[in-house]
Amino acid sequence: MRLDLYLSEKLGKTRSHIQKLIADGLITVDGVKVKASFKLTGNEEISIQEVDAADVEYLPENLPLDILYEDADLIIVNKARGMTVHPAETVKHGTLVNALLYHCKDLSGINGVKRPGIVHRLDKDTSGVMVVAKTDTAHLSLAAQIKDKIATRTYLAIVHGVLTDNVGIISGAIGRDKIDRKKMAIVPNGKPAVTEFKVLERFENFTYVECKLQTGRTHQIRVHMAAIGHPLLGDTKYTARKNPFDITGQALHSHTLTFIHPTTKEQMNFTAPLPDDIENILMNLKDSG
Repeated sequence: MRLDLYLSEKLGKTRSHIQKLIADGLITVDGVKVKASFKLTGNEEISIQEVDAADVEYLPENLPLDILYEDADLIIVNKARGMTVHPAETVKHGTLVNALLYHCKDLSGINGVKRPGIVHRLDKDTSGVMVVAKTDTAHLSLAAQIKDKIATRTYLAIVHGVLTDNVGIISGAIGRDKIDRKKMAIVPNGKPAVTEFKVLERFENFTYVECKLQTGRTHQIRVHMAAIGHPLLGDTKYTARKNPFDITGQALHSHTLTFIHPTTKEQMNFTAPLPDDIENILMNLKDSG
């Protein structure tokens, strides 16, 4: 098998990422620099030197932040569509983390310099409510609540087609797509994933739904809804269906978040209002009957 293909499948990373590491000399076979097309026999020793996250620049930036709540332990934000949550190799500026570093000097260090304070994430083009931890104690508590399903999250979405069932549960293990490593898919060896959905309103060619996560896998709602034949409106990664509306990215919004406060032990409930683009689409759908 080719070196780049083997490592892509083994590590769950894109082939382009692996190929860049090979080209930069950060991957060697038996101590020797080779090409991405190098054919493995199965007896080689592969060494990988990943780029340290600290090499990426994480600077405070004075960016707009919609803060719904803040105290000494945490911050609740309404993330805008189009904003990446944390810096990465290809996105170093303009992220939620950059904005948080400017607003708040003290953020949890559990995830290191790459994702300070980030307990859970939203896709770049998914808007809505997120919790950010200021302290390591708060971070550990919130992460445990999400894992143990004490914290609950609901999402609002517009999907293609008309769902016949008023409610339903979608189960399907999610992992990297075997063909396109930038996508996720339902795969036999994936991580267990369960999504509950409830129909809020039906239109001629679309359905407005509420989704509740029982698990928190990458692209979970997008993958699960596409798997049952109802991909999200505007989701160019998981459907080729046309988007007749003025929206960039999938019509998906993190609507509510409920958890127990790490310090006060009170139940906290937060709601982020629908963004204007989804509101406008719903108005157009209602008007068109």
